[in-house]
Amino acid sequence: MWICKRERVVFFYIFIIKLKMASYTKSQLREGTPTEVLSGNKTFTLTNNSTGSVYFTIETIANNTGSFSGKPTNAIGVYDQFVSIDEDSLVTSSYIASVVVPEGESSFRFNPTVNVAESSSLLRGTGEISLVIS
Repeated sequence: MWICKRERVVFFYIFIIKLKMASYTKSQLREGTPTEVLSGNKTFTLTNNSTGSVYFTIETIANNTGSFSGKPTNAIGVYDQFVSIDEDSLVTSSYIASVVVPEGESSFRFNPTVNVAESSSLLRGTGEISLVIS
């Protein structure tokens, strides 16, 4: 069986889309960078190159008065599959989730209750931390 050129292009396009992962640098996280769309189970893989622990936060963008009134509850969902992260360090509200990240590579999975719209939350980190969402 052979695959025509058009079918190969479609196959590779789908393959690449499935492998797409968002990466965030320490500079982006230090400043706070808008989220991609978060829908369904997402694995957050964090790399901490600092000496000691750092913090990672997902925060719904507040309105112009600084409150979350009328904003989506982006931080509500299931947090699980913690690897090298103490799940007891996770602190959440309806709008913010934060976790202590130890040295080295660690991860957790987040399945939001509502789809998190692009740019509706900020990703933040302290220290020498980077992130891949897959």
